[in-house]
Amino acid sequence: MSGGPSARDAVLGRVRAALGVDGRDPGRRAAIADRLAAHRAGIVPARGHIPPPEQLDLYENRLKGVMASVERLPEAAAVPAAVAAVLRDRNLPAAIRIGDDPRLAAMPWGDVPTLAVSRGRSFGDDLAAVSHAFAAVAETGTTMLVSGPDNPTTLNFLPDLHIIVVDATDVAGDFETVIARLRARYGEGEMPRTVNFVTGPSRSADIEQTLVLGAHGPRALHVLIVG
Repeated sequence: MSGGPSARDAVLGRVRAALGVDGRDPGRRAAIADRLAAHRAGIVPARGHIPPPEQLDLYENRLKGVMASVERLPEAAAVPAAVAAVLRDRNLPAAIRIGDDPRLAAMPWGDVPTLAVSRGRSFGDDLAAVSHAFAAVAETGTTMLVSGPDNPTTLNFLPDLHIIVVDATDVAGDFETVIARLRARYGEGEMPRTVNFVTGPSRSADIEQTLVLGAHGPRALHVLIVG
């Protein structure tokens, strides 16, 4: 490898020269540190400020608008039966994979004896997986999932069907709110390795403007809103 400046260094050097600034200037570095520490929120659209009951309706409608299916359940105990019904309706084997999330572990999977539940990360041979969301954003119908043994990221991308359980109380109006919750939950320097924002099933229209589902992830997304 060459010991000379990288392309990145060259580009940034030209930008600094054009601006007439030095990247080592204490005042500029202090301004950047202050900006990062303050976590100032961006502009939140009006639809992000609606009351919680309306947030749930908006979240559901946005999900349907991006080709996801949605179901509301009164309590977490209803999740196993709802998962079994989704698999049956889609003519899929009665088998799912989940992580070590304690909220999922507490659900009465034994009440559906025909449903096979495997635990741990996926290696690509699972047709359906169930994850528990960290939070959800009503304004875009986006669901936030954090990586780790509780909800392995492989479950987000490898199975054909991804079922996500979302607590109704975890649905917020806007991105800024869920990002603040993430910082509060994990703290500075302790963020999860990966944070995935899922908005509908995987799809792409890169080739000849033809929509293809499952381009780089699940072909179908089903969300269970609990509570």
